[in-house]
Amino acid sequence: MSARFAGRTAIVTGASRGIGLAIAERLVADGARVVITARKKEALDEAVARLGGGEHALAVAGKTDDSEHQDDTIRQAVDTFGSVDFLVNNTGINPVYGPLVDLDLGAARKIVEVNCIAAVSWVQKAYGAWMREHGGAIVNVSSLSSVRTAPNIGFYGATKAMLNSLTELLAVELGPDIRVNGVAPAVVKTRFATALYEGREEEARQAYPLKRLGEPEDIGSVVAFLLSADAAWMTGQTVVIDGGVSLTAGEE
Repeated sequence: MSARFAGRTAIVTGASRGIGLAIAERLVADGARVVITARKKEALDEAVARLGGGEHALAVAGKTDDSEHQDDTIRQAVDTFGSVDFLVNNTGINPVYGPLVDLDLGAARKIVEVNCIAAVSWVQKAYGAWMREHGGAIVNVSSLSSVRTAPNIGFYGATKAMLNSLTELLAVELGPDIRVNGVAPAVVKTRFATALYEGREEEARQAYPLKRLGEPEDIGSVVAFLLSADAAWMTGQTVVIDGGVSLTAGEE
């Protein structure tokens, strides 16, 4: 598409499929090299092939909240491609579904660990290894449930609200040389979100003024914008990408 990210390297977590892979695809299309992470090596290897092979992408398998995995990923990014210019904290988990009064608190702690604490850790490590001296841009992938009540996934939304707050704090602390923004998608057609639309997609999309659910590419294009110089005067913002559903009274 363009060469606006030529010579730049991005780390995208949770990028073997879905939104993360779409973000990586868009960044590669715009000239970046990408380092993608996820738990399963086989899925990552398939994603690297889809991204054009080792010239454009590197896969590092591991758990996003594992500190050693984070260190290894950042080291390999610098050793292989020479920099860590961009970081996209895309990994998020939500292993529970239902009201808060039934919430498994052990699962709740794990959701906070992955969705919030791990994101901060990735930022710390990218900052120490590269961005402190060279600058950069960061995007945190949040959710519409962070700004609008979402029954049955409420704790997930609460962790994403915390991520929005962290985005603002990091933007203040890391400026002017590092920009930090976020995106908050509504329902996007991925395996992660199937419980929110499977078997009722026709009904679900009627609540959206644009009359469709999101596609991963809808998020990838906005993330690429936020990382680019076109967003040079934006920091601390979480951009809602929702097909207009937050303007309606119904639930997405």
